[in-house]
Amino acid sequence: MGDQTKDMEKAAIYREKEEFKEVHLVLKNASSKQFYEFSFEMDDFPNIKIKNIANLHETGLTFENNRISGIPYTSSVHDLDIEFYHTHDQNSTEIKKVHLFVNADPKDLWKNIPSDTNDIYDKPDEISYQGKFSDKKITVVSKRGRSHAHEGKFRDDDFAVNELPGGWSIISVADGAGSAVMAREGSRLAVVSINSFFNSGKMLTEIEQNTEIVYNTSESSEEIRSKARENIIRSLYKGVLHVYHVLDKTATENSFSIKDLHTTLIFGLMKKFYFGYVILTFGVGDCPINVINRDFSEVKLLNTMDVGEFGGGTRFITMKEIFNDDIVSRFGMTCVNDFSYLVLMTDGIYDPKFMTESKLEDTDSWKAFFNDLDGNNDDRTKVDFINDTDIDQQLLTWTDFWSRGNHDDRTLAIIY
Repeated sequence: MGDQTKDMEKAAIYREKEEFKEVHLVLKNASSKQFYEFSFEMDDFPNIKIKNIANLHETGLTFENNRISGIPYTSSVHDLDIEFYHTHDQNSTEIKKVHLFVNADPKDLWKNIPSDTNDIYDKPDEISYQGKFSDKKITVVSKRGRSHAHEGKFRDDDFAVNELPGGWSIISVADGAGSAVMAREGSRLAVVSINSFFNSGKMLTEIEQNTEIVYNTSESSEEIRSKARENIIRSLYKGVLHVYHVLDKTATENSFSIKDLHTTLIFGLMKKFYFGYVILTFGVGDCPINVINRDFSEVKLLNTMDVGEFGGGTRFITMKEIFNDDIVSRFGMTCVNDFSYLVLMTDGIYDPKFMTESKLEDTDSWKAFFNDLDGNNDDRTKVDFINDTDIDQQLLTWTDFWSRGNHDDRTLAIIY
């Protein structure tokens, strides 16, 4: 009777091992360079124990406590040997074969072909900046998008930052139109020419005098303040018109159409007064300017956005029709006691991170954005606004984030 029982036990052990060998076990797919974990559910096989998984080290993953985890190196199909035993026969190890598919990192499928440094309108594929802005700090980065890098094309975005006479500072950002053959030069000329226009002590003194009238409510009537406001907008208008003339002249001299230089333009001209920070703004196109208050309880969009109603066709500084009566609505005057961040960006950042214009004045969306900058993202890339000695490089690394379908140039300016 004893031998018969042993035979029955052996048969049961054999059967359970064979059932485990034959069960269709599918490991979920992994992705190269992304954290992966898979736990073996062994409830149906209480007597089967997995001892080891051979060949797993080749993938960059490890096995412990019935769980595969880690970050796989490269995309491939890996043949894995599951080494297992039966709890009533621990000296006999069997093997079950499974496959692990590691998908390619989408970033690796994009080529990064350098642009032509010998081109007459050559510009670097990425640039970064950090410095002072009034009594605050500023960091700005501009990075060529994957779609341009894949074809060896130029970065069409651009920016310029300048400290101006009398304590004023200016940041301008432009996004050259993808359909315009000389967009990269259009965006460069736009930011350089608007900043240089305001690099005038005489003009800034006039703007400053009018600004003090506007915000010194105790000493001036509404009529006088209204006139001062008009004077400021007239000065800003002259700067914007100057940009148009520079682009128009460049097109004519080089036998381009001005459409070949199509570019958006936003700028913020700022100074700290005794009554607060005054931020003078302008925008044409789909790039936002936002100011966030100290405790993140309020965020304001400081410019008109050309999105939605034009069915994807944005507006450009190179379009004569923007210089009509409506242009006044494109200028903004904002005075705040203080702020945590002043942010300007192109749609390469705005589209993947905010998606719709309505979210640009939603505090939760901005909290999520700064959490992302703080390292709460798939790449674990962090921008440190406190230990900021190399903040521009940190921000440049952060802008390499992956967002499916969003591969445009990315420019981001943060005053903090």
